[in-house]
Amino acid sequence: MAELYQVTPQSITQHIRAIYQEFEIDEAATCKEYLQVQMEGEREVKRQLKHYSLPMIIAVGYRVRSSRGTQFRQWATRTLGEYLQKGFVLDDERLKNPPVGTLPAPDHFDELLERIRDIRASEKRVYLRVREIFALAADYQPSFKETTQFFKTIQNKLHFAATGHTAAELVYRRVDASKPLMGLTHTTDGVVRKTAKNYLNEKEISQLNRIVTMWLDFAEDQAQRKKQVFLKDWTEKLDQFLAFNDREVLQGAGEISKKQADAKAEAEYERYMAAQRQIKEQQGEDDIAELLRLQAKKSEGRKQT
Repeated sequence: MAELYQVTPQSITQHIRAIYQEFEIDEAATCKEYLQVQMEGEREVKRQLKHYSLPMIIAVGYRVRSSRGTQFRQWATRTLGEYLQKGFVLDDERLKNPPVGTLPAPDHFDELLERIRDIRASEKRVYLRVREIFALAADYQPSFKETTQFFKTIQNKLHFAATGHTAAELVYRRVDASKPLMGLTHTTDGVVRKTAKNYLNEKEISQLNRIVTMWLDFAEDQAQRKKQVFLKDWTEKLDQFLAFNDREVLQGAGEISKKQADAKAEAEYERYMAAQRQIKEQQGEDDIAELLRLQAKKSEGRKQT
């Protein structure tokens, strides 16, 4: 670190000590000792040397006073500013030119692609893109109801292609008040949301994300080439696209209606919340009983003394 920031080792040591004293980062998580053996003259010397992880290197960079430290803080400010403004930061050159052979650092390109697919396949993102694409149809008439219905049709076909079930069928078949989080596989801060995608397993989510991403690319290409397409054509084009990719194509609206799925989800949700309230009430009673027991024990000890 002293070489990196162009300061003395003593200066780095002082900053590290201050960082730990102020509890800015956890010492156990960022520092580890390794045995180093080296020859000093004719003697073999063994020493335990401390090694620090990346969070410590960054923390020191915000404190050290040198031209290299200033350059680091300028870079960090630009990077953080871009993240706050855009919601993402990319190292374009590193992603475009991965090292060949032995990698000095892990290549996270595949992880990036997977996360982008997941974002593009989120219901809000898909709805916005579908609405924009439909707006280019020759016979499009702005109508929230019409756009919503088309989105539901597209959504059902995409879910069916990935799982063999429509969105309503997924909720109806998998919502269960007796299971943790009502059978959800994904939640936001532990909050139960009755959304079809939240009931998919990891493999199904990956499949759905890939299908949605491919179809959006296809639909956007059609729109950019200014090809005249009518609203009714989009359903047919999606069916053809899915069939071409050897995916199951939904015929009709499915076995379960959205109304049925919503009704069951609401009923299961009420059962789930009632059970959760009962658990919390019992936990509260147990906590009170434990406090009373400790208080009685403390009082008994005072009497004996």
